[in-house]
Amino acid sequence: MPAELSYPPNHIDKHYIELPRSDFKVRGVAAWASLTLVPLVLYLCYFSWIGPDAIVLKYASLVELGIVILISWTGLYFWRLDTETPLDEPIRFNRARRKIYVYRFRHNALRPFSRAAWGVYPQVYNWDDLRAEFCSIRAVGVRGLVEFLTIAVIEPTSGRVVDRFIFAHGRQESDMYWAMAQLYMQKGPGAVPKFEAAPRDWNNEIHFENIARRLAPKVKWPAVMDIESRTSL
Repeated sequence: MPAELSYPPNHIDKHYIELPRSDFKVRGVAAWASLTLVPLVLYLCYFSWIGPDAIVLKYASLVELGIVILISWTGLYFWRLDTETPLDEPIRFNRARRKIYVYRFRHNALRPFSRAAWGVYPQVYNWDDLRAEFCSIRAVGVRGLVEFLTIAVIEPTSGRVVDRFIFAHGRQESDMYWAMAQLYMQKGPGAVPKFEAAPRDWNNEIHFENIARRLAPKVKWPAVMDIESRTSL
């Protein structure tokens, strides 16, 4: 049901289909939330170590120091997560090569100051090694279940899961996007339903109202992988 999907495929031809993808759906909330923590950190610092009633730094409360560090650490992590995640994390299904190419973004909550632990690292997998897994969890502060579909990458010889990533969110949308990928890989572009909406150009949108998407980097595939993922053997 194309009309029920949030977005049509980014691209489709006889060689590959590219579907939009993201590890999380809501952008901008975490960035604004992290900014609201800045006044709190300044307040604690001033009244603990600088204000007229503050004691000498070496006698300052370790609890207050720990709170400042925790708030700063958490705020930086969520700021980077929201503003450094690319505008899209697409996935390409190449029918001729029977491979998929995933534009993945890596982040690490334990290393919010690191450069090496953050960034885009596109991955290539064999189509025959994939297994779709539907998941539902109860998240804090969310009514009901959070539902999403993950793709597990299976080692052919042992059957062991060697990697896993989020493919789509929501039960109905997940089922339809995965069905679309299967139809394309099994029968070609002619089997994919037609979409009235034009493909979304994720790299050429101006987001004045959303600070996270305004600062987010554009999608830029590595040159060799870009050519390989768009062509046949």
